[in-house]
Amino acid sequence: MERWKGRVALVTGASVGIGAAVARALVQQGMKVVGCARNVDKIEKLAAECQSAGYTGILIPYKCDLSNEEEILSMFSAIKTLYQGVDVCINNAGLSHNEPLLSGRTDGWRNMIDVNVLALAICTRESYQSMKERNVDDGHIININSMAGHKVMANADEHFYGATKYAVTALTEGLRQELREAKTHIRATCISPGIVETEFAFRHHNSDPEKAAAVYESIKCLKAEDIASAVRYVLSAPPHVQIGDVQLRPVEQVS
Repeated sequence: MERWKGRVALVTGASVGIGAAVARALVQQGMKVVGCARNVDKIEKLAAECQSAGYTGILIPYKCDLSNEEEILSMFSAIKTLYQGVDVCINNAGLSHNEPLLSGRTDGWRNMIDVNVLALAICTRESYQSMKERNVDDGHIININSMAGHKVMANADEHFYGATKYAVTALTEGLRQELREAKTHIRATCISPGIVETEFAFRHHNSDPEKAAAVYESIKCLKAEDIASAVRYVLSAPPHVQIGDVQLRPVEQVS
């Protein structure tokens, strides 16, 4: 991680859960981390905690609605003005609505596509352009995916969400191929965890907190810090090593 000290990382969805854990880990490693979310109060609190802990990096909160392309482009423009550009992009933001294929609402499906797929693709494009215009040849784009992007779950609530995560799997491999064709050493990695104990289920089942709690009680879960460790592992790989996909699940989990 030594070579990343002082360099700029963008972490989307950095207010809670995996995004917050990743942002903290990268600040601890000495990076300048732009953490974005629609609500930055929690990121501001995390930034103060990182400073109090004496971490060598810095966390910069940025308010951005990732379902709005204009706000994303404005964020990248601000990063360029203040910090020259992005060296590492962690596409973490994602959401799930309880909208089955046979009865789901179109606006719920559209919101999942906007955040889980389009925002990821836009941030990827803008990060690459930022690296290219500064001749950064060792940048890294990491997509936080899900095991739902590799296996269709037997749960109607998750089918459309899973489809967006299958898209992330395809987009990451497509990105790797395009980067290779562009003859750049910028790398692309997909990190696919199983169930992680965060606020995710409570947002998904926002009208039924007991059902959300049962999700985490029914199975051994990963912690957000486990995913942050995977991000550090990926970024620590030698520049000539391409880590394409990391899948994580607890050792007790059988499927």
